[in-house]
Amino acid sequence: MNFRGIALALAAALGLSFGFAQVCQAQTSLAGVEVNPDGVLRMVYAQDPSGRLTRMRLAEAHAKLEGKLAEPTEMRKISLQRLEAAVQEKLAAGQPVPDEMRYLAGLTRVQYVFYYPETKDIVIAGPAEPFGTDLAGRPVGIATGSALVELQDLIAALRAYSPQGDRTSVISVSIDPTKEGLARMQDFLRRVGRTAVPGDTSFIVNGLKESLGEQVVSIRGVPAETHFAQVLVEADYRMKLIGIGLEQPAAKITSYVSKANPSAVSRNALQRWYFVPNYECVRASEDDLAMELVGRGVKLVGQSELVAASGERSETGRGDMASKAFTGTFTNEYETLAKNSPVYAQLRNLIDLSIVAAFVQRNDWYEQSGWSMDFFGDESKYAIQTYVAPTKVETAVNAIWKGNTLMTPVGGGVKIQAEQALNQENLLADEEGALAEKRASVDLSNLPAGQWWWD
Repeated sequence: MNFRGIALALAAALGLSFGFAQVCQAQTSLAGVEVNPDGVLRMVYAQDPSGRLTRMRLAEAHAKLEGKLAEPTEMRKISLQRLEAAVQEKLAAGQPVPDEMRYLAGLTRVQYVFYYPETKDIVIAGPAEPFGTDLAGRPVGIATGSALVELQDLIAALRAYSPQGDRTSVISVSIDPTKEGLARMQDFLRRVGRTAVPGDTSFIVNGLKESLGEQVVSIRGVPAETHFAQVLVEADYRMKLIGIGLEQPAAKITSYVSKANPSAVSRNALQRWYFVPNYECVRASEDDLAMELVGRGVKLVGQSELVAASGERSETGRGDMASKAFTGTFTNEYETLAKNSPVYAQLRNLIDLSIVAAFVQRNDWYEQSGWSMDFFGDESKYAIQTYVAPTKVETAVNAIWKGNTLMTPVGGGVKIQAEQALNQENLLADEEGALAEKRASVDLSNLPAGQWWWD
């Protein structure tokens, strides 16, 4: 038998060590990930195959909401300065921050950001709906199941592009096999590669996991102890499980393993897959007082590498048709996937928030409004670094026989350069003036003191 090992390491190879059949069986109960006290990320499951428990949980949450919070709306507005003041007031009074604030009044996506010189308000706006949490504790809209935009993630993005001039060139997650692990994997493939038979599948899978060992998580641009960082890691991790056939996606996505041709893939090839923003996603008004986020917002792109016997990695410059099919369908089906798997909607929200924060900073709205973000910007006053930082993951391996060839893809970024979306060549013009008109339609003149959101 001829044996070829295909390792998918990406700038974020991550994984869990369970077999294909086990994963398929658990699809209806997949909840998300958690990080143990040692920093090792793993999958978690919640048993609710019919969805009845989730529906009951969300119905109870809906019953507790009052007024307009219990109703969906196409455009809810939030003043960032008024929100900061309201949160600060709650904590100063010794009261907890309510879900209404933590979940930004049910906002499911930031579609607009406006600045009003006359009142000095910076306003974000977008669709919103009644909200609750699913069995994994993930906040979602009750009407559509969409993930919500969270206050802690908004603050993380604003700190990355702060009033003090901090400018984050890139926000990224990278989960990499070690050089030593890659060298051990290459040695293992050389030793077993020519004699493999179907009965050896379990031995090969275990050998690859053991030789590669745990992989290292690196996070840049935001603190690793934040929810923002954990979402980046989970979205990347889950994407790779889909690519190597270990998770069934909630959309029509062509997995890499379903299209990979063993005869066309080098034994020491690695496929690297990255989530990046769709940088042509920003429409700005002529006066730079309004910005709109348009399109799907997220793309998946690929890159090929070769791994030497020593574990060194180098780019090949060659394309891979199976990888292109996977990244292409993932990008095209992203909207459907995000509706059915909330973590991908969360990822899109993080990208949106990063671009919004970069736009606010680039246009000097902090200075113009006199907003120094003294409360939200200070971790000692409002803590968001409350999570265990993910530092390691186990390698995920799937083994699939194609004819007389065993393919063993090994699961294993997100790279956000928000300011690229604001480059002149990427900006979309407000040619019809619709965006400026949308901004002008928002009235702040009669807002009562202390009111931070309105429809």
